[in-house]
Amino acid sequence: MRAVAVFPHAHEVKLIDVEEPQIARPTEVKLRMLDVGICGTDREISSFQYGTPPDGSDYLILGHESLGEVVEIGPAVQGISVGDLAVIMVRRPCPHAECHACRAGRSDFCVTGDFTERGIKGLHGFLAEYVVDDAQYLHVVPAALRKVGVLTEPLTIAEKALSQALHIERRMPWLAEITPQSPERSELTAAILGAGAIGLLGAMALRAMDIETYVYDRVPPPNSKSQLVETIGARYISPENPSTSFTDLIGHVHFIYEATGVSQLAFQAIMALSPNSILVLTGVPGLGAHKELDTDTLMRNMVLKNQVILGTVNAGSVDHVSAIRHIKTFMERWPEVFDTIISGRYPLDAYRDLLLGQSSGIKNVLSFEPK
Repeated sequence: MRAVAVFPHAHEVKLIDVEEPQIARPTEVKLRMLDVGICGTDREISSFQYGTPPDGSDYLILGHESLGEVVEIGPAVQGISVGDLAVIMVRRPCPHAECHACRAGRSDFCVTGDFTERGIKGLHGFLAEYVVDDAQYLHVVPAALRKVGVLTEPLTIAEKALSQALHIERRMPWLAEITPQSPERSELTAAILGAGAIGLLGAMALRAMDIETYVYDRVPPPNSKSQLVETIGARYISPENPSTSFTDLIGHVHFIYEATGVSQLAFQAIMALSPNSILVLTGVPGLGAHKELDTDTLMRNMVLKNQVILGTVNAGSVDHVSAIRHIKTFMERWPEVFDTIISGRYPLDAYRDLLLGQSSGIKNVLSFEPK
């Protein structure tokens, strides 16, 4: 079968022919890949910044944002049938008994760092015609979401961030019983830093909970992103002057969701946090020059205003379930926005342009199905 792989030592990215995987255990499922989304992680691996092949292999098959069709199931598989659409989780637990997170099924909180991740670290990814995995890592996607199900994995990042923020919010006694459906949610305000796929999907999740939401991006409106933001009932904010502060643009908010990987912007935005509020960081800055930060003011505000900074990465099974449910809601409320988020679908032969070329659009997808 065909697959797209990176060869770290040879500094090559190429289309290869590899043996088609077969079910080897009773709980395994075989899928025919339909769509694989391309993100910044894939491009960084393709530029050899990181990415680890499986033991004994000199290459790593790329791809971690997937949607596939089940073509075969092992005899012990339950709840999944041939013909189902499914997404596959990325991370696998470490082997250490002392890692309570992994032993509890939450490898996204692994404490040892010895986890593996499909298409990223130690396991081949999904940018191949067929994939086999254990049923416990699959989540069935309704057939009605065929064209958009590939967005599940990037949305899980926002789902986990929102879930963790909700848990932290409950530390305040008067909010202990709050849920995403509570009327108090409509009194909160949130800001998204970055109008990429992860940022926009996060904004949609917030608007699905009827939370007043701002989306901050440096590209001035009008543009396709600002139009999407307006469609979902959020506000698109872009500085006309680079020296304009984040607080000047939006005032103060209860929750900030960072989806840029730009540390300077993220920490400047803290000044816009209300008391008792939360900043969630999801971006991973690249290696670069050191930038100065007013740590005294940062620390003073956090202490005096009971503020929280939370970092989060990857996502658990519950976040995948929540993401699929939210995508269904998005389809019902704003079906037209998906033509903007999924900027283009390309055949597998276009992999070099998407992985090595200049990035454009919001979310590009490599498709294994003919148009």
